[in-house]
Amino acid sequence: MVKSSAPLLRSLMRVGKKQQRSAARLLTALFAPPKPAPKARAKPAPKLASTTAPRPVPKPRAASTAAPTPKPKPAPRAAPAALLKDAPAPGKWLTARYAGQSGQALRTMSYWLYLPDGAAPPSGWPLIVMLHGCEQSATQFAQGTRMNQMAQKAGYAVLYPQQSLSAHPHRCWKWYDRATQQGGGDVPVIVGMIGQVLAAYGLDRSRVFICGMSAGAGMANIVALNHPELFAGLGLHSGPLYGAGHSTVGALGVMQHGNGARVDSAIAEVLERRPGFPSMPTILIQGDDDRVVRPVNQVHLRRQAMLINDLPAATPVRVAHKAGGRSGLPHQLHDVYRGRKLILRVAQIAQLQHAWSGGDARLSFNSAAGPDASKMLVDFFGKHRR
Repeated sequence: MVKSSAPLLRSLMRVGKKQQRSAARLLTALFAPPKPAPKARAKPAPKLASTTAPRPVPKPRAASTAAPTPKPKPAPRAAPAALLKDAPAPGKWLTARYAGQSGQALRTMSYWLYLPDGAAPPSGWPLIVMLHGCEQSATQFAQGTRMNQMAQKAGYAVLYPQQSLSAHPHRCWKWYDRATQQGGGDVPVIVGMIGQVLAAYGLDRSRVFICGMSAGAGMANIVALNHPELFAGLGLHSGPLYGAGHSTVGALGVMQHGNGARVDSAIAEVLERRPGFPSMPTILIQGDDDRVVRPVNQVHLRRQAMLINDLPAATPVRVAHKAGGRSGLPHQLHDVYRGRKLILRVAQIAQLQHAWSGGDARLSFNSAAGPDASKMLVDFFGKHRR
């Protein structure tokens, strides 16, 4: 029996006036049919050289999935000119396409890469991988989160993979897809891209972190759970729990209600596939007023993070209450340690809706009111290495 999506649609649309536009856009993003294919036109065959990451050396070694590498080129700006009055972060802002295998198919994926200004440390810059949400591009995500500016201050490279319109008409990562949750779909492409960028720019392999917003958070979680040896930490902002959904209707159900029946069993399946799973330090950021991906998901993610890190349910939790101040929102930090090492931080932000905390509110899905989520992520990641 196929369940009707009508009750879920009504539930998603019963949100506050300030969130109705965001809810409607994400609803459309999940349920919209693919765009019709354009009429065939005669055009030159694509060159594999255009699908590889730029190298900073004159004679790079070619990756196993691509031809010789082109010279780096400045990344184009996707946002309207009116939104680009802020001075960009110093450093290099590069764009390229990666070509790699996903199952039996050769896939290409665009990405943007920020490299800080100045000399890298002997071990190379650490890397943060940022996955955007539905209805966002990589460049919009970079501007909205201001992660490049934060990375310049803290000394991080930042990689922004971009979901293609051919994979999803609204650039949604398919976090609800069962095959993707098990390591297929876009996962091998993202992992291959990370490996190529690490090698091309001599980045620090012991300090690679991945995070995302909304659907991007769901995808970041999937990538980390399937390749834990690659990442020293994980950050999820307004993300759904792992291992549930399995359809667009199911995805909406998870966003609104979580899925208590899958909390433990989904992690048990991961541990069965990956015996000896290493520790995965995690920070979870969630707005209490989010009616698109509701806070119950953070409750379930918290339980999953405890399980994946083999932390007993009775492990003490240190709670800090933070006042909002002039430009911020009051919030709580719930910290779980193993010995002296911070393993899990849960940030609950009062009054925050479905938006990046402390972001550029001129772009959708960003709230100017703090705390600054990008700073919270960088501060947390700075405590860890693989």
